[in-house]
Amino acid sequence: MIKVLRILNRFNLGGPVYNASYLTSDLSSEFETMLIGGPHEDGEADALYIAHQLGLEPVVIEEMRRSVNPIQDLRALQRIREIIKEFKPDIVHTHASKAGALGRIAARLERVPVVVHTYHGHVFHSYFGSIKTSIYKIIERTLAKFTTAIVTISPHQRIEICDIHRIVDSKKAHVIPLGFDLQRFDVGNDERRKTFRIAYQLEEEEVAIAIVGRLVPIKNHSLLIRAVGTMKEKRIRLFIVGDGPEKTALTALCDELKLTHSADNQIAHVQFIGWHKRIENILPGFDIVALSSDNEGTPVSLIEAQSAKLPVISTNVGGVSDIVAHGKTGLIVPPKDLPALISALEQLISDKEQRICMGEEGQKAVLQAFSKERLARDMSALYRSLL
Repeated sequence: MIKVLRILNRFNLGGPVYNASYLTSDLSSEFETMLIGGPHEDGEADALYIAHQLGLEPVVIEEMRRSVNPIQDLRALQRIREIIKEFKPDIVHTHASKAGALGRIAARLERVPVVVHTYHGHVFHSYFGSIKTSIYKIIERTLAKFTTAIVTISPHQRIEICDIHRIVDSKKAHVIPLGFDLQRFDVGNDERRKTFRIAYQLEEEEVAIAIVGRLVPIKNHSLLIRAVGTMKEKRIRLFIVGDGPEKTALTALCDELKLTHSADNQIAHVQFIGWHKRIENILPGFDIVALSSDNEGTPVSLIEAQSAKLPVISTNVGGVSDIVAHGKTGLIVPPKDLPALISALEQLISDKEQRICMGEEGQKAVLQAFSKERLARDMSALYRSLL
């Protein structure tokens, strides 16, 4: 049986873990796969449970951390090389930046026949200054030279990687969208909505807006908070789902804007409710899901929201335009454009019928495009073509 070594950055809650776990599980009848990656870090939710629920037992490499640390990185590289020597994979498939660097170098050194890398996002703008960004581009272009195939998760991302930032020749790049178990987002939603809204004392006419993701600068939660700050007189509440190093700064911004905030179920303009492993249980309690990022890959939170029949509002970054049909399943605004975001929010807050129509159209679109079965078929075909 063909052997695949799949390498993740780390097991933190997010799209890459779902992607890698579903692929490992759903391709198990065709490929023998080992799944490895680094541990989750402070401010992140541990996502090993996703793999465990699928009957997988991943190997956690403690030395593989988010930050650049030459000693730890060398130890992680050596550990990956040891695993390759023992497992003897036909394919090494890396997911995201740190795994992509260490995994591809290890695969090169150990002469693995096929090396595949998936970009779940990228750091080629909005993360760092120009010098650091240029260094990362040089590194990624070098790694691409000994990568057999590059997977991008949306057509727009392929354009960014190949044409705008010129990381890899387009002949090596293949678009394979993410895939999920989306049926779980459309089960018992009336009861889920009732339970959530009772817990947070939400009246039916109040509009609950949610943003889901790590509290880090690139997600630009402050833009959405500022937009909500202009609407204090409206019957709306903002729910921030997630955690991270920006939480203190975001609560301070709420104070500056005179927005009440709470970390429990006390009524407030802004509710910081932390990570929820079973996001499908709380999504029906919201009326709109928003995203205000400066950079994205393909935002999983928007796919999940649409699968739960929720309209979405997002800045036009990364692959957002590939998963949200503007005016049909949600509204897309320019990044960092506060007036445009305010206008989009006001439009959907005031029009319940439009929210319902967009939610229904969104669910139809994502159920067809982002199933985990389709993901497995596409990846299997790619692997076999490369071998």
